[in-house]
Amino acid sequence: MPIDESRTFLPVNIAVLTVSDTRDLASDRSGETLAARIQAAGHRLAERAIARDEADAIEGHLRRWVADAQVDCVITTGGTGITGRDVTPEAFARVLEKEITGFGELFRMLSYAKIGTSTIQSRAIGGVSGGTYLFALPGSTGAVKDAWDDILVHQLDARFRPCNLVELMPRLLEHLRAA
Repeated sequence: MPIDESRTFLPVNIAVLTVSDTRDLASDRSGETLAARIQAAGHRLAERAIARDEADAIEGHLRRWVADAQVDCVITTGGTGITGRDVTPEAFARVLEKEITGFGELFRMLSYAKIGTSTIQSRAIGGVSGGTYLFALPGSTGAVKDAWDDILVHQLDARFRPCNLVELMPRLLEHLRAA
């Protein structure tokens, strides 16, 4: 995809939340993979945390980071499946103002090429709340790599053409200024 080198790279402050009942920071391979990719791309890791597969706990992290002016984007990993304990999309639904429907659709399209029809078990989702981008990824390192390498690294780069999410950031709160 085209990067316009005449444009300035703008680092994005990104918080990472791993949703898991069994992981801690030492054993969180997906969160570590995501954090490493974020930093390698030149962005800032604003914070990294682990939350249990409980909607209230996930929602609490999301709301705290949405309220923090130092966080531009939150990416979660885990809890997007269809089992009883997978509640990340439900927590997102409590927080999102607008869904970025194309994110989940594109993620599943890309995933289909690698894992076939098993991709229907992913409820990856993206959206916006309080001027902050929110993306929920499945918990596997492969899914994290696919979502970052094939979608987010481009959309979170102000130089990416023809358009990107970074250039929209100053306009995400327009509805509040108009009121």
